[in-house]
Amino acid sequence: MALLEQWRSSAYSETANKGELQRMWAAYFQKEKEIYQELLKDPKKEAKGTVKELAEKFQVDIMTMTGFLDGINDSLVKQNPIEEMDEDTKVSLKFDIELLYKNMVGAQADWLYELEEWDTILDEERRKELYKEQKVSTTVIKEEKVYPNDPCPCGSGKKYKKCCGKN
Repeated sequence: MALLEQWRSSAYSETANKGELQRMWAAYFQKEKEIYQELLKDPKKEAKGTVKELAEKFQVDIMTMTGFLDGINDSLVKQNPIEEMDEDTKVSLKFDIELLYKNMVGAQADWLYELEEWDTILDEERRKELYKEQKVSTTVIKEEKVYPNDPCPCGSGKKYKKCCGKN
């Protein structure tokens, strides 16, 4: 069984004790925060190696590193082959700074996008812009319904039913 499959089956188990699962996630989020704090100290430096080597470097177990790789993958410059990786798979943690920030906002991970390490990477103004971009990109805007006797939205001046609403 691939590492990612093992991680997901334990982290998202529907049969596991809810208390144990909550404790597991609380411990995971703390480790995740520590890894991000380390990575954000020098965001231009690429952390790379095998899954096992990175787990050792960041002092976490293989499953925690697998979860971390799953979470950061969409923010990487080049995604890792997480679906089929094992502990000897070479991976890179080279991330796109702004994409990472936006993905943290999208995941509602305030414990990550509010890390003080961001202060030296992105100024407050840029973080606000990225935050807003992310929130707007996931906001569903319901278009106003156009009724047959309304003016046509194309701007012709005709009624909708006599213009773009024709069958």
